[in-house]
Amino acid sequence: TRTRKENIVIEDSICRWGLMGTAGIGRKNWQAIKFSGNGKVTAVASRKLGSSQKYIDERQAAAPFAQSPRAVEGYENLLSAEDIDAVYIPLPTGIRKQWVIRAANAGKHVLCEKPCAANADDLAEMIAACKANNVQFMDGVMYMHSQRLPKIKETLDGIGELRRITSHFSFCGDQDFAKSNIRTSSELEPLGCLGDLGWYCIRFALWMMDYQMPQRVIGRFLKQHQRDGCSGSVPVEFQGELHFEGGVTSAFYNSFGTGYEQWVQISGTQGTISIQDFVNPFAGTNMQFLLQQPGKSDDECDFAAKQNGQTILVDEPGSSGPHAQETNLFRNFGSLVLSGKLDDHWPSIALQTQQLADACVASATQDSRPIVIF
Repeated sequence: TRTRKENIVIEDSICRWGLMGTAGIGRKNWQAIKFSGNGKVTAVASRKLGSSQKYIDERQAAAPFAQSPRAVEGYENLLSAEDIDAVYIPLPTGIRKQWVIRAANAGKHVLCEKPCAANADDLAEMIAACKANNVQFMDGVMYMHSQRLPKIKETLDGIGELRRITSHFSFCGDQDFAKSNIRTSSELEPLGCLGDLGWYCIRFALWMMDYQMPQRVIGRFLKQHQRDGCSGSVPVEFQGELHFEGGVTSAFYNSFGTGYEQWVQISGTQGTISIQDFVNPFAGTNMQFLLQQPGKSDDECDFAAKQNGQTILVDEPGSSGPHAQETNLFRNFGSLVLSGKLDDHWPSIALQTQQLADACVASATQDSRPIVIF
């Protein structure tokens, strides 16, 4: 596992960003780029010029850049702009492949939302286009850039031998969500909750295992949904399990129909590490996790369980700011762009994540038959 120190920002070097689309997640990323110190939003593109300008006006009112970004009509016009170094692409997964490839062919570095593609073959093409054009590819898993991850690795000795990784990421969508949100459209987001939520769970397990691929994968559709006008269904409740060499297993659960939860538990022979906010850190406090080394004592008829837990604090804010995980993501990406050196680690782990999501679907469509990973 490679470790990364916080990058030193060269004050006069700026990565010029173009935002492709006006997705809601971009609001947080706009501010992250502003806080990064080595980036600025130069332009925002959407299919209609008025939508781009409205988006810019709203963001500038909340987190203004010294020079207001310009509105662009049409994604092709954004890609042809000479004052754009990198593009952030949060477009729906079903149409994302063509725009990633076009961005790469235009010489733009690509930060891509997750799930990166509809399947691993598509993602391999996207990555190949980026490599051929000497541009960086990275997915938008923000917690990968948090200082909490290396701190967790430092603490692993406290739980003994690793045996199990369990994660849960869910939220409860309303009736309008089921009818109209893109995440329930088989054309726009074919992986449903597995792509939207399970991507994070799979990635965390891979990170814990130093990117060793599991030997086999098991997936199960607990509930699927087909909305009016769509040709197929998408998983809206899913469970998966990854089996690694040496006996370590990882189970995860995702749902659009249960309350908001986003936790991970790492279990070893002597204790556990628990993280209650592994994707979106809780606001109002520094990042943290719980190390527990529980035990028990037997005294005649009195059996007493002992918690033996301690909270490990990380010097990183839980909410947005100059050193929050989303800011680190854009700062780290910008530093790669400005260095002129590509890091193959990021496209590699994105492809691994996509391959395991594909294997989960393959298993689920075959009555949860285990899928052997090459």
